[in-house]
Amino acid sequence: MTTTPDTAAIEAFLAPLAKIARKSPAIEGLVFWGGEGGWDPHPTEALEAEEIAFYAEGLLLDGFRMEWSLVSDAGGGDEGRHLRLCFWQDGEAPPAPPPAVWRVDMVARWP
Repeated sequence: MTTTPDTAAIEAFLAPLAKIARKSPAIEGLVFWGGEGGWDPHPTEALEAEEIAFYAEGLLLDGFRMEWSLVSDAGGGDEGRHLRLCFWQDGEAPPAPPPAVWRVDMVARWP
């Protein structure tokens, strides 16, 4: 089976995200949505580690834009780490940086 270039690019973009989820099976993916009214400051969903890459891949294949960040609570420690998953459509404003109470350890944006 041949992979299309878009699918291969999406898989490459999501590879670090999937690796984090595999290495930290207790990590949550906190989903934030942007729209015409701006960004909700609270996540709309909390995904389990094994759901994160699958969820994101489906939305990217549907044409959504995404920024993901590995963030840590100010206190640190593995239990304070989350993946912040921000989704929006073309023409809408990208997300603002995470709140100051989170330290950003890694970030990537599609496209």
